[in-house]
Amino acid sequence: MIKPNSLREHLTAALAEIRRDPDKLQIFIKAGKIVSTAVPNLSFEYQYTLSVLFTDFAGHPDAIMVPLLSWVALNQPELLANPDSQRQGIGFEADIIDKDLTDILIEVPITERVGVHARPDGISYDVEHYPEPTPIPGWPAAHWQVFLRDELIAEWDAPQ
Repeated sequence: MIKPNSLREHLTAALAEIRRDPDKLQIFIKAGKIVSTAVPNLSFEYQYTLSVLFTDFAGHPDAIMVPLLSWVALNQPELLANPDSQRQGIGFEADIIDKDLTDILIEVPITERVGVHARPDGISYDVEHYPEPTPIPGWPAAHWQVFLRDELIAEWDAPQ
């Protein structure tokens, strides 16, 4: 599985608080399934819920949500483009510890397609993780900055 580490790297790059204290970000997988693609080989799809937990987060939730959505647009675009996926949405829960700290749990439904192809020798295989479809046309910026009331709350470079 590739997407959990990709999301961790993206959120760490975007959030100074996580760069300073990476233990405040925990990522884990739940409700995982392996689903056959019903083709005459061993190709399959990972389907799981990616749970992203921010502990003792001192920033505004928008500082998390905007970078998260930019990652989703490139790595799980149907969550933003498909009406059925939009209705299911990206879930979250928050525990407001005090006026300055919040624990935020975000749950993102994830799929990862994996091709398994026999080599010419007939006894060995190549595994290929397929990329997502082309991103949303005109995805706006190579470098992102997110402001809340003139305060910079997140900043990152978009993947090329």
